Amino acid sequence: MKETEIKKKPMVKKTTLDNCPYFKKCGGCRYINKTYTEQLDVKQQNVSKYLKDIAESQGIKIEKIVGSEQPYYYRNKVHSVFALDGKGKPVRGIYSENSHRVVAVKECLLENRKADEIIEEVYSLLPSFKYKVFDEDRGTGWLRHVLVRVGYLEVMLVLVTASVPFPGKNNFIKAIRTKFPEITTIVQNINDKRTSMVLGDRNITCYGPGFIEDELMGYKFRISPDSFYQVNPYQTEKLYKKAMEYAGVSLSNKTVIDTYCGTGTIGMCMAGQAKNVIGIELNPSAVKDAISNAKKNGISNIEFVKADATAWIQEYKDKISLNAKEYILVMDPPRSGSTDAFISAVAQSGIENVIYVSCNPETLARDLKMFIKKKYKVKKITPFDMFPWTEHVETVTLLTK
Repeated sequence: MKETEIKKKPMVKKTTLDNCPYFKKCGGCRYINKTYTEQLDVKQQNVSKYLKDIAESQGIKIEKIVGSEQPYYYRNKVHSVFALDGKGKPVRGIYSENSHRVVAVKECLLENRKADEIIEEVYSLLPSFKYKVFDEDRGTGWLRHVLVRVGYLEVMLVLVTASVPFPGKNNFIKAIRTKFPEITTIVQNINDKRTSMVLGDRNITCYGPGFIEDELMGYKFRISPDSFYQVNPYQTEKLYKKAMEYAGVSLSNKTVIDTYCGTGTIGMCMAGQAKNVIGIELNPSAVKDAISNAKKNGISNIEFVKADATAWIQEYKDKISLNAKEYILVMDPPRSGSTDAFISAVAQSGIENVIYVSCNPETLARDLKMFIKKKYKVKKITPFDMFPWTEHVETVTLLTK
């Protein structure tokens, strides 16, 4: 097995992350002083806090949270800020929670170890290539962020810079790939705006194809620098299998509408059992990746549409209503949740079954209450720990009209 591969064997430890030297300054690992079992209990309680009343009103119980066999080094997307400290010295690290203050970090126990090693090597190369770190106050300098995305066998390195010129580009590529030949593509992302956003709008491929591939549930997925893709590969398969379980055995007669679909992962995993799949996504890079993913995997019963999920469902709700029983809706919105307009349009379409994948139990509770008002019944709720040591939790919910 290559070093870049994400090892599948369990790595559960009974200890806490008390060997992390950064937790007091960072604040990202809210549950650092709890054992993993204690964390799962707290997350179960947090989900119950927002969803218990809903579950009881619907006559169901919230299922036991699905824990991770791999609670360390699980993040396959690692982002590092490059900035200047108070003495003007270049540092690389992460933003302290709820602030724009950079905490110098060399290694994180949540992040893929190979990714951290690559970012540290980029940092060590700064003096020899005379690359200046971006100074937000003055708007000067070149390198703003470094992003590494790790697939099953491939690695992407993204340098986020304030301007296009890349001095010594070929020599830099040679130097970094000599140390890390597993890097299969290098992309320069241009972010020349005064913004807190990490990535800019323009990508320049410096080496390789400009994307990597990952493997999930037997399918290969293309991932671009700014495409959404679940960051915990160990838990993602479990979550998707639960969504497919909720979709039911009658999936072969259904058209799956996969809204907020990203690179099309959930929809593609369902395509093998479904009659058809329609993926709806606003991000153009993600749509491009999704189309490529479908072709690469030989999936012909899926199509992707670049559109806002609310606008699309509003436009097609009347057409869907003519044969509403033939559709299943899958929705995986951002942390802010969905919209009243979206939920109203879904109800008007008459779609009977909705599978809601949420990363925020508070907005999930709000949206479920709207669905209930629209005559939907909550049938099943299962939480997943996608982000060990943090307070975040993912939840899969089945609703039936």
